[in-house]
Amino acid sequence: MLLLWIFLITWSPEVLGPERYRVMREKGTERAFSGEYLYEIAAGTYVCAACKNPLFSSEDKYDSGAAWPSFKKPIQPKAVYYLEDWSLPFKRYEVLCRGCQSHLGHVFPDGPPPKNLRYTINSISLVLEDQL
Repeated sequence: MLLLWIFLITWSPEVLGPERYRVMREKGTERAFSGEYLYEIAAGTYVCAACKNPLFSSEDKYDSGAAWPSFKKPIQPKAVYYLEDWSLPFKRYEVLCRGCQSHLGHVFPDGPPPKNLRYTINSISLVLEDQL
């Protein structure tokens, strides 16, 4: 019971902020072209904004032309997991943080080789930690 209480308090709207909570815990999407990291070119590791789990490397970030930051792959295969998402009239795959189960964005099969995947991630669900 204590762990559930800690989980609910740690990732509450008061802690995450209302917009981050809406995107990460209620599976929302930030407004197109509004994200802090859309055009970011600094080197570093993108971590989960809720639990600080390392998610993506800046080396795998690229400009896909999408309205959200895009990545070729997660930093480690098990950093994220996927759920089918039928919230639109077609199937897509939601990307979630394995550390805290927060919604990050979606993955699509139209990315660059070799895997042809495009991870389109909400900036608000990420924090860029500089590599010194």
